[in-house]
Amino acid sequence: MSSLALKGPYWVTVRQYRRTLRLTGALVILALATIGGLRIWDAQTPDTYMQGRYLVPSNENHGFGMLRWAMEYLSLGMVFLPLLVGAFVAGPLVARELESGTYKLSLTQSISPDRWLASKLLTTSVASVAATLALIAVHRIGWGRVSGLWQLHWSDRGSYEATGSVLVAYVLLAVAIGALLGQLIRRTLLAMAATGLVTGAVLLVLGSLRWSFLPVLTVTGPVGPEARHLNVPDNGLMMDMGMLFRDGGRTTEWLCWDPSQDQSACLAAKNITGQYVDYHPQSHFWPTQLIETGILLALTALVAFAAFRVLRTRHP
Repeated sequence: MSSLALKGPYWVTVRQYRRTLRLTGALVILALATIGGLRIWDAQTPDTYMQGRYLVPSNENHGFGMLRWAMEYLSLGMVFLPLLVGAFVAGPLVARELESGTYKLSLTQSISPDRWLASKLLTTSVASVAATLALIAVHRIGWGRVSGLWQLHWSDRGSYEATGSVLVAYVLLAVAIGALLGQLIRRTLLAMAATGLVTGAVLLVLGSLRWSFLPVLTVTGPVGPEARHLNVPDNGLMMDMGMLFRDGGRTTEWLCWDPSQDQSACLAAKNITGQYVDYHPQSHFWPTQLIETGILLALTALVAFAAFRVLRTRHP
């Protein structure tokens, strides 16, 4: 068993930040107790049958309301997890030691600069990924009950990250960014702020691009006063909707919806013959997740390589 114990710089890193690790474990346990408790409370009140033979939570089920509220905040909170991890790595883990000079003690113990940094990043990565996976598991406990509700759709910010693989990849990227910026800035607070900004920028950019990774599907239908409004099939994510000209061109859905004019005459005058909806079906969830995860892991490898290059340049 002694061979399985942490040794050298790994033991030092865990020893230095044992309070942070304990706090992280406590937060995971608190999340589990909260979501698990609310799920048990929700299960105490039977659902109500509605027309169409489907079930909805009873109006007396206050546990369901609290569970939904807690899941909204948990989903959004998990989006900020990479920012917290990156700020911790950049600040206390790297920049503070470089700023104070305490890293020199480790380098005098027959430990190379590469091994010093690698031990910190590996220890942090393992702990961060373990905590992230634990939180994803906690999220899953409540997700099966509230998925599909307002702000809890599979494509919504927070729910998307917390139910797939991208959150783990974002955490690993944040560790690499923190290691690089912590060395470049060498000031604890500035490094933490810069890492949070850079990691947040990556979250925003990829979040705005992810639904362009795969082509959308399109459904079309007739248009007119008697035509039904098209709905998004397959529990999908609507990307665009509007009306179609006779030649296949597209226009806004509001072009002929003025109550003061005859809609049929307007449609005929403007050569509008149909309506369309562009959407991503729920089956696009995992392909999109895997593409985004691959991009993040590639960025992680590049940033980590840059971090070690900077280290070798300054501490040959």
